[in-house]
Amino acid sequence: MFPFFTTKTPDDTISIYPVRTDSFERWYESRSATTKSQITIARFTAKAGETIIIRNEKGELKRVYYGVSNPISSYDIASLPAYLHSRLSDDALQNVVFELKEVGTEEDTNRLVLGWGLGCYHFDKYKTINRTNEFWPVLKLPEGKETHHVINALQGVFTCRNLINEPPNKLGPQELVKAAQDLAKKFKADCSVIQDKDLLKKNYPMVFTVGDSSERRPALVDIRWGDKKHPMVTLVGKGVVFDTGGVNVKPGESMKTMKKDMGGAAHVLGLAHAIMLSELPIRLRVLVPAVENAISGRAFRPDDVYPTRKGITVEIENTDAEGRLILSDCLYEGSSEKPEIIIDFATLTGHARIATGYEIPPFFANKHELEEKIKKLSFAVEDPVWPLPLWKGYRKELNSDVADICHIGKGKAGHITAALFLQEFIEHDVPWLHFDVAAWSYFDRAGHPKGGTDMGLRTIFEYLRKTYK
Repeated sequence: MFPFFTTKTPDDTISIYPVRTDSFERWYESRSATTKSQITIARFTAKAGETIIIRNEKGELKRVYYGVSNPISSYDIASLPAYLHSRLSDDALQNVVFELKEVGTEEDTNRLVLGWGLGCYHFDKYKTINRTNEFWPVLKLPEGKETHHVINALQGVFTCRNLINEPPNKLGPQELVKAAQDLAKKFKADCSVIQDKDLLKKNYPMVFTVGDSSERRPALVDIRWGDKKHPMVTLVGKGVVFDTGGVNVKPGESMKTMKKDMGGAAHVLGLAHAIMLSELPIRLRVLVPAVENAISGRAFRPDDVYPTRKGITVEIENTDAEGRLILSDCLYEGSSEKPEIIIDFATLTGHARIATGYEIPPFFANKHELEEKIKKLSFAVEDPVWPLPLWKGYRKELNSDVADICHIGKGKAGHITAALFLQEFIEHDVPWLHFDVAAWSYFDRAGHPKGGTDMGLRTIFEYLRKTYK
């Protein structure tokens, strides 16, 4: 259980009441004179996400009101924990538990519990000075409500964000391997690791080629969990712990935040955490290639040609397009077992950010029915993603004069040509989803503080939870 949730009912409970923006005037008129005075002074108008703390004549905490939209959104309450954290003392936060009141439906309750959890996320483990209050507000989970799947989703989200936020000197390929091994051990999953030159012996040439540039050696993690009788779901996550761009070195500003280039790996490990915690009736496989794209005498170059696990050869055009190379070996391996679905997450292209920005990631699907289902579900769970086409007309952009295929296109729509390259390694026409995520929030938003963040993780967890009951 998270420290900001409890199932116990202590003596000192402070009620939190939602106030709908569209009924504020009527609600205001029904308040006491003392409460009206505080509302007026604070200029509280119940805008979504707006909060006011009501105190009694002695100045003691009495209740909290917060503005909500109609229908209620998780993000209406996501700013509330930080608001209370910044305005209440450690002593108050230690001795008070907050409780949701007058919420309404179970769906609304789940949204608010989720929003509270998202709002409590913070990453300050390396701060030694100027730290804020140690204690965060605690919410009593509503009795008689099915909130466990919300808590499990939050576990996945926190796992994902924590991994992305780790500094690159603290999270190299081997540390990412260790994180995956620890997760597997927690749920008694099988976990195998192929290290360094054994990648060549085991025929993962692209994973080795990209990772060989670094003194911090490459590896491939393979987690298996679940009953063999259950349908198989395979997850693949790009695990580039830091991306210099390689020989095609990135400009300084572009290299900033490149610790997030293992965000795809963080997403699939977070998903695996939520799936195993929920004991979903699936047979799960997770493949994480863990590498660093560094600069050295061993680094791969433009114009090089390399084999892949599939057997086809790839011409290198730009070493800063390394993610799709390591994914190619893993997608081929993962789809060769004919799972019911294979899903990959990757911080793959800048073109995806141009297409949809930093708040909503694009995704690609090789089955039309998957496109519509995932898009609709993503908006329902407030974790939006947007489908883009695997436009076959752009496949010619990947033609090579010297190899079977080139790994980047020669024109526009780099996010589409990257997805088309990956599709070349999907065997047996297995249903496939590819998420091109930013994995980063460049400024504080409700439920998404600045730093590493999840995109589409909750959507896929909900899809799997509803599909495999």
